[in-house]
Amino acid sequence: MHSRSGISRRGMMASTLGYSLIASLPAKAAEAALAATIQAGNTGHRISDFMFGGFLEHGGNLINFSLWSEVLDDRKFFHPVNSTPLPPMKSRRGPMVNTARKWMPVGPDEDVTMDRVAPYVGAQSPMVHLKGASPRGIAQDGLALAKKDYTGRIVIAAEGAEDITATLIWGSGRQSVKIDAGREWKTVPLSFTCKGATTNGRIEITAKGTGTFRVGAVSLMPADNINGFRADTIALMKEMDCKILRLPGGNFISAYDWKNTIGDPDKRPPIEDPVWSQQMGQVVQPNDAGVDELLQMCRLIGAEPYWCVNTGFGEPRSGAEILEYVNGAATTEWGAKRAANGHPEPWRVHYWNIGNEMYGHWQMGFMDPEQYFIKHKLFAAAMRKVDPTIFIAAPGGFVDEITTGQGIMPDSGGIKVEYGSKRDWGGGMLKNCWGTFDALQTHTYPPEDTRFDLALGKRVPVTRTLVEWARMPAQRIATMADSWEGYKERFPALKDGKVKVYFDEWAYHFQADYKGCLAIARAFHEFFRHSDFIDMAGYTMATAWLSFDRTNSVISTTGRIFQLYNRHFGRIPVAVSGNSPVPPVQYPIGGDQPKVNTGSPTHPLDVSAALMPDRKALVVAVVNATDAAHPLTLSLEGFRPAAQGRCLWLKNSGLAAQNAVGKAPEVTIAERSFDATAKSFTIVPYAIELYRFEAA
Repeated sequence: MHSRSGISRRGMMASTLGYSLIASLPAKAAEAALAATIQAGNTGHRISDFMFGGFLEHGGNLINFSLWSEVLDDRKFFHPVNSTPLPPMKSRRGPMVNTARKWMPVGPDEDVTMDRVAPYVGAQSPMVHLKGASPRGIAQDGLALAKKDYTGRIVIAAEGAEDITATLIWGSGRQSVKIDAGREWKTVPLSFTCKGATTNGRIEITAKGTGTFRVGAVSLMPADNINGFRADTIALMKEMDCKILRLPGGNFISAYDWKNTIGDPDKRPPIEDPVWSQQMGQVVQPNDAGVDELLQMCRLIGAEPYWCVNTGFGEPRSGAEILEYVNGAATTEWGAKRAANGHPEPWRVHYWNIGNEMYGHWQMGFMDPEQYFIKHKLFAAAMRKVDPTIFIAAPGGFVDEITTGQGIMPDSGGIKVEYGSKRDWGGGMLKNCWGTFDALQTHTYPPEDTRFDLALGKRVPVTRTLVEWARMPAQRIATMADSWEGYKERFPALKDGKVKVYFDEWAYHFQADYKGCLAIARAFHEFFRHSDFIDMAGYTMATAWLSFDRTNSVISTTGRIFQLYNRHFGRIPVAVSGNSPVPPVQYPIGGDQPKVNTGSPTHPLDVSAALMPDRKALVVAVVNATDAAHPLTLSLEGFRPAAQGRCLWLKNSGLAAQNAVGKAPEVTIAERSFDATAKSFTIVPYAIELYRFEAA
């Protein structure tokens, strides 16, 4: 159960006696040493564990290259087998890029044709035409292999072929296994022991004779895979202790046909992803990490699945059908299909996201808002008929988000989005769809070097200090909170607190360095200040918590800041007052400028505090996004500490510090003891520190 004594950011900053007094002090007083009073008796709404959630989507090869263990690309032959390379990508986004690897002929191109009349799966399967004693076949280069055992399979049919062989090659080493094939399609297991790590391995499927052989699908995975997932990255994701994971999209979801992702993986057709192909060049999804696999992954890492449903190209029946597939009894039509696919027990997914960013004209299936509101209600009704107990989150598109360009519609009209206007998607959802959702979503990706100019209606360059830079995600959280207050005035039913906000996509900087940790920590603090209605946040992407290549992985710098707060910060927020208010706003309010700049009244330090759930400890978090040390006096009200405390902090080698595969970690969670009876502390430059006071 959650406390209802909610304290807002303004409640923490402006309504406390300490803040009221400080606001009236002369400027000279602000030059004194910083002081913070932690009011342990003034508690707020419990911070949800979902605040440290993640977002994950099938963007390019993000899931395929990080969590899924398949070594081979294009394993079901979307591309023809020939020596013509794939075209270069339009855009490259780290792991969210399509690989240039494809299958090539062993021998002349003309000796491999594509059977489009009776393919095993998809549109085509390669047919190899043999030429006597000279081997012919197909091969794939550039494989990332570790020094370990591999298992796999090949779906094959042959006529007249002799000595059909699968060969795995690493450096100067190789291993061949014989393949027994007949005239009909047959799945044959493969097994190899790779005796040397490489990033340029090769697999060959070859034969001799005078006939032909056809290949329907090939798979190769490390033998230590866990239900098809990588053992190393799954272990690290479990270590992250993410309590909720939004998946499988994202923009990807609006052209996603979930029915292509269930059943026998070798019979799931490979498809071109129209969403990411538009941005990056041709992106192909093998549909291997499908519905059941992703839900299994959530169980493996201990995360609650928060499933996103296609309301772009999808229609209400598809929403009801996937819900029945996931949650229905084995006696229902789609529950029986799930049972036949090896999962007799329902997955019992509670959290459902009906639609992604449907307010955005870039979204597949975008439509006029008045039509979409009807579509949403049809989805919600159809899905709740299948399972009335589900929790539904719907696209919010609040006035701040739409104003700054996150959701500009083609008929955008003016510049600043007004409440109640056609562009006010969130207001339209509240007016037209009330009662059909439990939460509204919002997303933000604030830029680092621009601000939104309300007069010009566009972003303009801006130079920021590090403190201003680090608070940008928090600023966007605050503008959303301002918008929510505006909606509460117009829709008083929101004041009962039953409808929540899911901030289920957010990110900033997109570089896993220590500098980014300063911004993430400040974002956490702002989330905590609005825990009365922000009930979930999903970081983009959850795989950013890891640094990985195709065979190895470590916890990234971003992962460490999430672990620091998720493991060690309290869950019952308490008020913080101080003697140094945040500076006044610089720009007109609206868009990406909140009514009150974010932070605690201990500027430039940002202080947040919370009791542990059992109230036996109080944790005070301090972020110093400056290059100077700052003395800080801490006073605890309503909490008597024991003599000794513990400080958890991010030990780092500088703002550029990163944790990367193959290198010594540059950011770690460190611990030291401190005198909890002391009043004065020195907060070193660039510090992120959590002071834990045990109850006496």
